Amino acid sequence: MRISRFYLPVKLTAGSTLTPDQESAHYMHTVLRLQKGAQLSVFNGDGEEYTATVLDATGARFAIQLGAVPTSVDRESGLHTHLGLGISRGERMDLAIQKAVELGANIITPLFTERCVVQLNAARKQQRWQHWFKVIQSACEQCGRNRIPELRQPQELAEWIPGQQGLRLLLDPLNGKRLTELSPAAGLVILSGPEGGFSDKERTFALQAGFTGLRLGPRILRTETAALAALAAVQTLWGDLG
Repeated sequence: MRISRFYLPVKLTAGSTLTPDQESAHYMHTVLRLQKGAQLSVFNGDGEEYTATVLDATGARFAIQLGAVPTSVDRESGLHTHLGLGISRGERMDLAIQKAVELGANIITPLFTERCVVQLNAARKQQRWQHWFKVIQSACEQCGRNRIPELRQPQELAEWIPGQQGLRLLLDPLNGKRLTELSPAAGLVILSGPEGGFSDKERTFALQAGFTGLRLGPRILRTETAALAALAAVQTLWGDLG
């Protein structure tokens, strides 16, 4: 039977006993109803994971003991991918981030674009970042990754584009090349637009900065679909899905 996995951002030491943070403990105890003696798996993002046992699940108390030997399991793709993702609304953005993690993205940068319908002040920007990081955390717990992808702070597209290196792909349903026309690279940057797509100005700027247009078939894909289709395609051709 598959045991539940949990990300705990603390130092993990073989054989030690620890008390998870309140939110994690509540989920383990109240939602999953883990009782004394139950097995689970924990990781902190350093690449290792521990089998753990529930020692105490009495009332508000919840404690676990880590196993004596950690397990190093590398579930990272050999293809390093950085996803620049135009910010979309609510569940669409959450879905895109969640599935990008499952598909092996190493870096995710939310981007403000001309047609972005989401406006965030400084406080809301930090709140959204924290929310998106929890989406990433949960996705890693589910898919088995022991390293947490880097979630960068939301950034203006015009500021983000010049700093990118390597094979840079702009998802362009109108004038892009097909993946079979491109050569693989160790590092890959994928730029995916928001719900309204990129403006002509943004598209031109990206192409002039060294991005190559990528066309994913004859159909227009929604924002959350396009980014995930691109990640799945490059992982199949050049990564670990082939």
